[in-house]
Amino acid sequence: MHAVPILHWLTREQDIRAAARTPYRLLEGARELSAGAAESGDMLIQGDNLETLKSLLPFYAGRVKCIYVDPPYNTRSAFEHYDDNLEHTRWLSMMWPRLEILRELLADDGSIWISIDDNEGHYLKVIMDEIFGRKNFITNVVWQKSYTSNQTAKFMSDTHDHILFYARDIGRLTVGKVTRTEEQKKTFRNPDNDPRGPWKAENLSAGKYYAAGQFEITGLTGKTFLPPKNRYWRMNEEVYESWLADGRITFGVKGEGRPMLKKYLHEMDEGLTPNSWWAHQEVGSNKLASTDLKGLFPGQVVFGNPKPEALIGRILQLATNPGDLVLDSFLGSGTTAAVAHKMGRRWIGIEMGEHAVTHCAPRLRKVIEGEQGGISESVGWKGGGGFRFYRLGPPVFDEDGRIRPDIRFPVLAAHVWFSETGRPWDGSDGSPVLGLHDGHAYALLYNGVLGDRRPAGGNVLTRSSLSAIRAEIAKTHPELAGEPTAYPLTVYGEQSRLAPATLARERIVFKQTPYDVRARD
Repeated sequence: MHAVPILHWLTREQDIRAAARTPYRLLEGARELSAGAAESGDMLIQGDNLETLKSLLPFYAGRVKCIYVDPPYNTRSAFEHYDDNLEHTRWLSMMWPRLEILRELLADDGSIWISIDDNEGHYLKVIMDEIFGRKNFITNVVWQKSYTSNQTAKFMSDTHDHILFYARDIGRLTVGKVTRTEEQKKTFRNPDNDPRGPWKAENLSAGKYYAAGQFEITGLTGKTFLPPKNRYWRMNEEVYESWLADGRITFGVKGEGRPMLKKYLHEMDEGLTPNSWWAHQEVGSNKLASTDLKGLFPGQVVFGNPKPEALIGRILQLATNPGDLVLDSFLGSGTTAAVAHKMGRRWIGIEMGEHAVTHCAPRLRKVIEGEQGGISESVGWKGGGGFRFYRLGPPVFDEDGRIRPDIRFPVLAAHVWFSETGRPWDGSDGSPVLGLHDGHAYALLYNGVLGDRRPAGGNVLTRSSLSAIRAEIAKTHPELAGEPTAYPLTVYGEQSRLAPATLARERIVFKQTPYDVRARD
């Protein structure tokens, strides 16, 4: 097996360890900037996206079905809302750790789509191959972002962008279909008034060798036909005769052409297998997106080169189903969140700049109110839902890697569970038992979870607190009731009052908080 080529740059060695060095931080809600249904799980987060992505790991690792990101293109120009003038090494330094964490967040059957242009697109492909695995590369979608040529271009007018499409695990990926447009349906006609309705003629020959596909066909006028040179009929003679008897063979309007197979519109799937060329007529252009944004924010400066809603809609149509979780960590003007909301997907959007407040939140409020721009009409959007606004808060761990004393139980529980299992936590703060994973139980005695905040009370592993832990495990796993040594148990707490021999006999590993709790690399 050949190794994947590796891209080297000046600060590579420190950059590939940057994700591990990034602190876990808390997310703090801002009710005044949230909108709509209070129970909504959709999240708009303002903060550095590397630190924000790290903060999401204990809760969303392996749960995101589709990631779309539109990072700065490193075009050596300055946008209103981004400093896009990053030197090449700095650009790679920015992308590597973010891609590493995005991979951890992605579901096994999920996919990631990244918009990019020619300045960094080919370098991005190489580091994506290394991080996601070259076998998981699906295709490079080419999007026609502009339908007019730039006549002031020095050598050639740039009218396209790339969208690199990778699976988390190509063996588990499924891709949806593209809806057949009305224009495509019009290519099916019915010149002979066939009672089965409109049809399209399809070639009867194929290039793959087929021994039974080498017979002579006699047409309506007596003219005979053989497969074209170096080709074969795609069916044997018996199947051909059955199609002919069923009226599925056509020799053209005048009956003098080569035999073709009728493919009826009513028998075709509603969707088409997508191709990698996306024309502006199908998914919109930069200009259309700019026009839509100006309509949402009249009189304001809008983003340079925004993405049209139809483009993101195409991606979500292919990569997700209603209810799936979508993530965009370079949210920009909020297009991905707006489209996901209208299409009934759950979403998390991350944006660092102040326009998270001035543009993203107002745009999403308009979506909740039922705005009718972009894809609204095509998906029947009428409004509803909500989102919660968050800002990046303080680190969970101090400079020595220990937990801060003001951390609440659910936050620490999520980090402990994730550090032990690598999976997000689904528990509640009413029980010290975090759960069972691969036959191993985990518990946390912290912040008076057992209702006893005395130093020698509920945060200490004693016979009493161990009994409470065992009872909680028996509630959710009755098959383990009365079998305390049937499973290994790891307990985090301030102190253990049980003798080492007792811990060994009971198959218990005790870890002391805060000293034994560390952020997971």
